[in-house]
Amino acid sequence: MTDMTDTTERTDATGRMGATGADPHERSAAMRAVAVAAVVLFGAIFGFFYAWVCSTMWGLDDADPRVAIGAMQAMNGSVRNAVFFPAFFLTPVVGAVAAGLLRRHGRRRAAALFAAASFVYLVGGLILTMTVNVPMNEDLAEVVIPDDLAAAGAIWDDYSGRWQVFNQIRTVASGLALVLAATGLTLVGRRDA
Repeated sequence: MTDMTDTTERTDATGRMGATGADPHERSAAMRAVAVAAVVLFGAIFGFFYAWVCSTMWGLDDADPRVAIGAMQAMNGSVRNAVFFPAFFLTPVVGAVAAGLLRRHGRRRAAALFAAASFVYLVGGLILTMTVNVPMNEDLAEVVIPDDLAAAGAIWDDYSGRWQVFNQIRTVASGLALVLAATGLTLVGRRDA
């Protein structure tokens, strides 16, 4: 007779035998927790980009361009912080970990949705930002704000329109990633046939 507390001969959630040492319910709870964390991160980064679309940039466009340039320089300088880091950089990582855990536990459809969400955000959010928005921000950081209103207006107009186009692209991409991950989360409790 086998002792049920012996972890060397336990089956995992997929029916495999092995020395897992972890209760299947604990692994299932960890899988769900990672999936929820991924959805929260997808939501956080979508909300961050969305706020730029629907308020921040419109407000800056209506402001004196000298103020807009200075404000954007300050915001771009302050965004590199420990609060922003997880949402921006770790979202695709946590999403991919969720996809791997879900796949391992027989939730292939949910895993595919989390993997797709991670890919969409990685390409349409993180990589786009690093290759387009960040270089634009770095160029703007070097600008000495002119006293002349027309000169400042020309600088701001040149920056703002293009920056907003790419911000809207990354907002749509991160919104799509959020929808994919949230849909995947609804399937976490369902084992694929």
